[in-house]
Amino acid sequence: MSDTHLQEIAALLTEKGNGLYGLADVLQVQHALQAAWQAERDGRQPALIAAALLHDIGHLVHDMGHDPASEGIDDRHEQLGHDYLAPLFGPEVTEPVRLHVAAKRYLCAAEPDYYARLSTDSVRSLALQGGPMSPAEVAAFLDNPHAQSAIALRRYDEGAKVKGLETPPVAHFMPYVAQCLRA
Repeated sequence: MSDTHLQEIAALLTEKGNGLYGLADVLQVQHALQAAWQAERDGRQPALIAAALLHDIGHLVHDMGHDPASEGIDDRHEQLGHDYLAPLFGPEVTEPVRLHVAAKRYLCAAEPDYYARLSTDSVRSLALQGGPMSPAEVAAFLDNPHAQSAIALRRYDEGAKVKGLETPPVAHFMPYVAQCLRA
């Protein structure tokens, strides 16, 4: 993989990421940066920092607009993001991206107060994404070797909606992304 891939990813974040993140008062790129910054400050591995930065890239590679959930559409951004990233990264990056919506559904089922902490956007999209998991779905999710990374990513995702929060720029996080690219 090459610098071209890194430039393409950075361009997606900086150019297409300038739309609002649903109903939140932050842009897509700010949301991505806040999630990655939380992971970095927690001392996470480069793969989880990269996954936090890229977890919503699926929103940037489709043409459904900035808020398809408001029209009752589940854009399946987690799968679109996974599919976009899979040729470039291993599962330590792509699986938390693919599973971060499932992690929201899991947390709503497993932690009684998690649902109450969701943003308005997350509540609306949760209904489109299947709602809280059933006990059988919880068990299957927890059997996935990437479940814990996806749960951590989901917590960063929900906390990454702070208006006006100063973060490092995209360029600061690109070395993590570069480190995780497949050879």
